[in-house]
Amino acid sequence: MTQYITVDESHAGQRLDNFLLGLLKVPKSLVYRIIRKGEVRINGGRIKPEVRLCLDDKVRIPPLHSIGKKPIAKIDNKILSTLKESILFETTDLLVLNKPAGFAVHGGSNVPFGVIEALRELLNYPFLELVHRLDRATSGCLLLAKNRKTLTALHQLITAGQIEKYYAAVVSGQWPVALMRCDQPLKKVSVTEGQAKVLATREGKKACTLFEVQEANNDKSFLIAQLVTGRTHQIRVHCAYLGYPIIGDPLYGDFKINNTMKKAGLDRMLLHAMRVRFTLKGQIIDIKAPLPKEFKDITSL
Repeated sequence: MTQYITVDESHAGQRLDNFLLGLLKVPKSLVYRIIRKGEVRINGGRIKPEVRLCLDDKVRIPPLHSIGKKPIAKIDNKILSTLKESILFETTDLLVLNKPAGFAVHGGSNVPFGVIEALRELLNYPFLELVHRLDRATSGCLLLAKNRKTLTALHQLITAGQIEKYYAAVVSGQWPVALMRCDQPLKKVSVTEGQAKVLATREGKKACTLFEVQEANNDKSFLIAQLVTGRTHQIRVHCAYLGYPIIGDPLYGDFKINNTMKKAGLDRMLLHAMRVRFTLKGQIIDIKAPLPKEFKDITSL
């Protein structure tokens, strides 16, 4: 049956695509398809996915069974338990998760569900949205908003560069102590099956990462990287561009080194969102995600 939904205050200002993803719990590809075909309308008119909803807008949603809706994948109780144990911080407005490596943040055409879908099932909150994303292979601090006002406030902080993000990374090679900054512009050149590919090129957008060496030996270095800008795959591409790719990176890494590490028992990318710091409602929020065991001693890798 076709649905007609009136936008309330909790969804006013939200992008149409994100609204539908949260409401329908279906793959992202399906949401974009029904928008592209004009089966989703706002106030009777065709609309683009990036358009933001206004209070009292009337959103038409077609009957999903007629366009091949698939059953929602059952989420294993072990996964739900793992995510519950990974909650680092929670208030009435905000939740910070220590996202495990290997978990996508949301479902897609080849991923039946992600962290956001699992947490919605686990917690059953009236509102829960991702504030930002982490790559599937990256672990660490992931912010989720529990109401529209907080989501908007955090997006404004991100735009203003007022959320400090620090990452732990283990790279191949002995990183020079004097190499503390990379300003190489980055350009997203392709997206294949949901996977972005980014190049370091002068034609790209401004990107800046700060680096600090914590430990190093002849063939590996443990770094702390701080994002000044927040481009797709920024730390991964900057490390590879400088000649010190992140160990285990399946897209920009050294495949020979990755294979060697995999044979030694390492089967993940060594990038971890270790800390976020910002001010919300006058309160300083400073959250740290414990280092995974793979980062504890790089000499044992």
